[in-house]
Amino acid sequence: MRIRTLLTLTLATAALSGCATVSRYDAAGDVHALLVAIRNNDHAAFDARVDRSALKAQIESRLVREARSSKMSGGLQAAIIALAAPAADIAGAALVQPETFRYAANYYGYTPDRPIPDRIAIAAALRPLDSDHVCAAKTKTGPCLLTFTLDGGTWRLSGFDAEAVNLHFSR
Repeated sequence: MRIRTLLTLTLATAALSGCATVSRYDAAGDVHALLVAIRNNDHAAFDARVDRSALKAQIESRLVREARSSKMSGGLQAAIIALAAPAADIAGAALVQPETFRYAANYYGYTPDRPIPDRIAIAAALRPLDSDHVCAAKTKTGPCLLTFTLDGGTWRLSGFDAEAVNLHFSR
């Protein structure tokens, strides 16, 4: 009886880890395509693998959080919060470009003088968050710099760690 239970648990664990591996491997193909688009400054391929609305929402949320945590007067704080959505639209249009994300690619070591790793290497660097989200982190236990979401069969860039990006740009 114990052997049967142990065997069942082992098979269940293997099946679950296999799902995570499949998600990472599937996501790695789109992440690879995104890296190629960034390297080649290919706006069409870049746009196909970026969720602009999710990134704009994240920018807007960050602007609102910053305004709420500031020591501004109530009227000024309310005005900044009211302008967060249009500001996020402008920032998203200006910043969500292949050129901007080339810095993130360089941070991960994907510099123009080195070949982009293959799908298996990228899959190993991705961390599953749940069945529809994976993230890219510099180390296995480090913070996620980029988050990808499965959307209509394509893994799209849907989030980024602004603090990590700020640390990178402040060097």
